[in-house]
Amino acid sequence: MGFFDRDRTIAGPGFSRWLVPPAALAVHLSIGQVYAFSVFKLPLTKLIGLTKSAPNDWTQPQVAWIFSLAICFLGLSAAVFGRWVERVGPRKTMAMAAVCFGGGFVISAFGVWWHQLALIYLGYGVLGGCGLGLGYISPVSTLVKWFPDRPGMATGMAIMGFGGGAFIGSNLSLLLMDNFKTASSVGVGKTFIALGIIYFCYMLFGSFIVRVPAENWKPAGYIPPTHSHSLITTGNVLVAQAFRTPQFWLLWIVLCFNVTAGIGILEQASPMIQEMFPGKILAPAAGGFVALLSLFNMAGRFIWSSTSDYTGRKTIYIVYLLLGALLYCLIPFAGRSGNVIFFVSVCVVILSMYGGGFATIPAYLKDLFGPMQVGAIHGRLLTAWSVAGILGPVLVNYIREYLKNRGASGVALYAPTMYLMAGLLVIGLICNLCVQPVAERYYFKGDSPGK
Repeated sequence: MGFFDRDRTIAGPGFSRWLVPPAALAVHLSIGQVYAFSVFKLPLTKLIGLTKSAPNDWTQPQVAWIFSLAICFLGLSAAVFGRWVERVGPRKTMAMAAVCFGGGFVISAFGVWWHQLALIYLGYGVLGGCGLGLGYISPVSTLVKWFPDRPGMATGMAIMGFGGGAFIGSNLSLLLMDNFKTASSVGVGKTFIALGIIYFCYMLFGSFIVRVPAENWKPAGYIPPTHSHSLITTGNVLVAQAFRTPQFWLLWIVLCFNVTAGIGILEQASPMIQEMFPGKILAPAAGGFVALLSLFNMAGRFIWSSTSDYTGRKTIYIVYLLLGALLYCLIPFAGRSGNVIFFVSVCVVILSMYGGGFATIPAYLKDLFGPMQVGAIHGRLLTAWSVAGILGPVLVNYIREYLKNRGASGVALYAPTMYLMAGLLVIGLICNLCVQPVAERYYFKGDSPGK
């Protein structure tokens, strides 16, 4: 097991930092599959009925908890194991993520075959969610250290893979389900097995090729800032101190509400567009909608976060939150108009900024708290994602179910939730405007924090 030790991953002289992004992408393109989960929602509600839900089939709100648990344990595992990730390095962490994420699919397959929802909660939700958390923060932390001169671009390179993984995952999942479908099965169980094996192999490949920079390494020509510029700190704040600052909690609220809004659409994307445009949009087109959202989610992570290197993180978050609130209010209008192109256009812009928010937050943390323990701080902040992973889908699914039971249909199933999401983004905007530089009393004064 010495091959997976951190000391075995330290890059030697002459190593090109541009060889590290492929390792990060191998992991993030795999775990990004979680954002394509909505393609499984309707099939999982027809395991017994096959063509339509039978009395003993699971409901959409029950199935939605699989996704929520996965996102919840993503944030919890990132927070709990953040300091462990910094200590053992990316190779061991990414290999462990591969075991958890791939294993989660295998356990879930048995949950499908035995019709035990608890097994899918355990497999995809808990174990797979832990794989998501470990696989998410390790490449991001590593790239921030390799690219101190362009942290926004660096985190965008890694995290765009998470968005792109849904594009691959949605199409691959639909292809596999169609291939494995029989007269007595919708094909979800065998699809889970195939995905578990494929993603395990790709993530393990990423762990083999990743490297960390030597201590005190800097890119050629890089001159660290010698004075405070805007929100950029000249010191380092340890994770225990960062947790006590108002800046951490303001960003926690910003991330939580931004994710709550976006994840509610992502998790329900396929059923939502079919219900808002009944008869116009069928399952294959809805799968294409999920894939398109994933493409913009991926592109936004790189483009918006790279832009933040020039505009500053606070400014770019003002754009995310203010423009996002306006666009959420337009979703019901787009649905009522019957204009599918307008509806899709609004959604893809929202998802581009949603992805951009994820990619920008590690650089925002690096600016405020320094690079020393940014991975562990990022892990703690991702508990906001855990809360949002439950809050967003629960709001969308349960408000939809309540309105449906009261006779609502189509756009009316989602309009109140979209206005609510817009309100949450306004609260996030206010919190972002309150972010100020971290006070020097929180700075770490020694040479090394130890392990």
